[in-house]
Amino acid sequence: MWKRCSMLRDLRGAPLWILATAVLLSLAAATAFAADPVKIGHVAALSGASAQSGEAITRGLALAIDEINDKGGVLGGRKLELIQRDDESNPPKGLIAARELIFQEKVAAIFGGIDTPVSLAIVPLVNKEKTLFMGVWAAGTGITRNGANPNYVFRVSAVDDDVDIKLLKYANEKFKAKKAGLMLINNPWGQSNEKGLIAAAKDNSAIAIAGVSKFENNDVDMVPHLTRLKEAGADAIILVVNAPPGAQMMKSRERMGWTVPVVSHWGISGGRFPELAGPTAGDAHFVQTYSFFGKLSPAGERVLAALKKKYPQIKGPEDIFSPVGTANAYDAMHLLAMAIEQAGSTDANAVRSALENLKATYQGLIKTYNLPFTPENHDALGPNDYIMVRYEGDKVVPVE
Repeated sequence: MWKRCSMLRDLRGAPLWILATAVLLSLAAATAFAADPVKIGHVAALSGASAQSGEAITRGLALAIDEINDKGGVLGGRKLELIQRDDESNPPKGLIAARELIFQEKVAAIFGGIDTPVSLAIVPLVNKEKTLFMGVWAAGTGITRNGANPNYVFRVSAVDDDVDIKLLKYANEKFKAKKAGLMLINNPWGQSNEKGLIAAAKDNSAIAIAGVSKFENNDVDMVPHLTRLKEAGADAIILVVNAPPGAQMMKSRERMGWTVPVVSHWGISGGRFPELAGPTAGDAHFVQTYSFFGKLSPAGERVLAALKKKYPQIKGPEDIFSPVGTANAYDAMHLLAMAIEQAGSTDANAVRSALENLKATYQGLIKTYNLPFTPENHDALGPNDYIMVRYEGDKVVPVE
């Protein structure tokens, strides 16, 4: 504004038409600046076996952005613009995508996807470059609890350490299991949960760890893994994996004729698990943060109606795949927009500080958020926000 005033002072004494033109040009420039969109990045699996997870997150972000933009956007009229990159569930590709969003697109924040290894690859970059990162699916504990100060990484999603407590407790209380066999993907996400499950078992005298078996993403025959756990006395399987290898595990279990209960992390909800696993897919009970089934809150009814309107193939809750991705992303986008408004800027430091001390309460889809983040805790959801579900056909339905 001061530049515009200075320019007008310099034109004192000029003909009236020149003054009028200068005023109009300066106002047009100010309006154009005010209308510049706030770019929001999204790095996720948009193709491949976990593409449903990326699409689910996209839907949640798109709905929230539509709502925010329909109300005038942020910062006095700036609309939000979503810019996406496909990481193909590949950490190096995810890192390249994040660099493009930061250095070429100049995004105000990046939203992450389903894969913990991809998020862990991006975390050092965003903290170095002072770019906000919002996790909305990947649950690896080290994503937010990364030791950085300041820490630009936040999350509206589950956290492995808390999920691991939930999974063991559920196996014991629901299925009376005393010895859990761990079936873990051999990557940083599996390692995170191995550590968390062993710690959870030490604190839960009702259930112990019978054994640990790790497998690769492209493994097909899980019978040897399951046989070792069966011989070790496992009376429940704790599964930590995404959909394709998780389906292979269920098929191997079926071939063995072993009806051991399966309690799973939520990776199996991010792809075509029911189709790939076959008739025993519903035997696996898994964790989520939200379900569109049952009595919904006003926010739930509003979002379900918006999903039906925006995506005609959705006729009801049964048509919403990977609902956790949509719900987490929807709430996280609204919380980020609130922080931008509170900060009065898209400056990463200012928005980070606002997120750590949000003054307004947000009536979200998953819950009511009151001071969801603090300087010490960048995870908005806790164990009380988790529910257990199972597949009923292609539908994800609650079991508790």
